[in-house]
Amino acid sequence: MNNVPITILLVDDDEDDRLLFEEAVNSLEVNTEVTLLEDGFQMMEYLDKLADSDKNLPEIIFLDLNMPGKSGIEYLDEIRKHPIYKDISIAIYSTSSSEKDIEETFVRKANIYINKPNTFKDLKEVLNKVICTNWQYINSGFNKESFLMST
Repeated sequence: MNNVPITILLVDDDEDDRLLFEEAVNSLEVNTEVTLLEDGFQMMEYLDKLADSDKNLPEIIFLDLNMPGKSGIEYLDEIRKHPIYKDISIAIYSTSSSEKDIEETFVRKANIYINKPNTFKDLKEVLNKVICTNWQYINSGFNKESFLMST
């Protein structure tokens, strides 16, 4: 990877999960810029501010599925309907391994579904895979085999 940081946004209502995610990303040998937010409302405000100021939008949004208020699925729909945000890569990042949740986020055009790993080592591994994956490959054609990422 080059010196330009990969911009990452994590939206998760669990503070411990946010801090662990940030620590894992920062321990990778990849130049990243991570922003942590606790809900989808903050995320939409953040994206709107970036768009209004002509700053670069995040390249990857890690979006928790189960949040109070509107769910990650509702925010996924909102992002995909917005012309400016619809092409941002979105990784659903959830403790849920429900086939229904996986199918629903796939149909609603998430780029990848990640079950939150149980160990820090596994978290680093999966984040490294996602961040270093050629996003053009993921975006070039949805297929269910590459949609669910697990360790």
